Amino acid sequence: MEVDEEETKTVENKDNQPKEFKNRQRVMLLCSRGITARHRHLMSDLQALLPHAKKDSKLDSKSKLYILNELADINNCNNCIYFEGRKHTDLYMWISKTPNGPSIKFHVTNIHTMSELHLTGNCLKGSRPIVSFDKTFDSTPHYKLIKEVLLHNFSTPTTSRRIKPFVDHVITFSIVDGRIWFRNYQIVEKDDGTKKEKEMSLVEIGPRFVLQVMRIFDGSFCGSTLYKNGEFVSPNMIRRFQKQEMSMKYNARVNKNLDHAKRLEEANNLPSDPLDEVFK
Repeated sequence: MEVDEEETKTVENKDNQPKEFKNRQRVMLLCSRGITARHRHLMSDLQALLPHAKKDSKLDSKSKLYILNELADINNCNNCIYFEGRKHTDLYMWISKTPNGPSIKFHVTNIHTMSELHLTGNCLKGSRPIVSFDKTFDSTPHYKLIKEVLLHNFSTPTTSRRIKPFVDHVITFSIVDGRIWFRNYQIVEKDDGTKKEKEMSLVEIGPRFVLQVMRIFDGSFCGSTLYKNGEFVSPNMIRRFQKQEMSMKYNARVNKNLDHAKRLEEANNLPSDPLDEVFK
């Protein structure tokens, strides 16, 4: 009887203990059809930086984005990063918390992949990064929401199967001119032997890109608009203004040439002199 009572006590103690919280963040990474080679290389660089990411095949439809919630559920992922290409030039990034949201749509510019930069920084594949945010993220409510969503997608949990037990690089998000700048740095430690503390420095690894917020939606790839960036100008409007400016320059040049030809014609048409017929 004594043995049975002790066993029951141990079971009760084990049951009364609070369960440890485990960060089970998994990210599904995929793109749409029609993206360029540079956009595809950027997605490959992000997949190498995120050991808890799962890459899926390209999505055929660009209008039925709610399918991504089902794909994330099939792949056992609760986050999704979706790259949407338009007109083989523009790249948009969707970051969502599936299946209930919220979701954020960014316009990606100033893309530089690791193969283009040829930087000296390097890190172990599968190592966990330190995710650093600018203090501006705590200034407004929509930046706080963006910070939380980015943290869930880019911070690698300790429970991931493919991680290495090292922290040797830093992922930074900085806000400059209303845009979010992404950078990835290697942590370099220098030990001279004279000082007790090691000198630490940062060496950039890559890739580089800039995110501009377009909209924040209540649901995952759908729902009502929580925030709309009034300063955002679509690339189509920018190209339209550039074409209008070029056409105005062309029209001004054509009008100038017509005026020059008209002045030459007026200069050559001199009035007739009556004395020209005297010596005939």
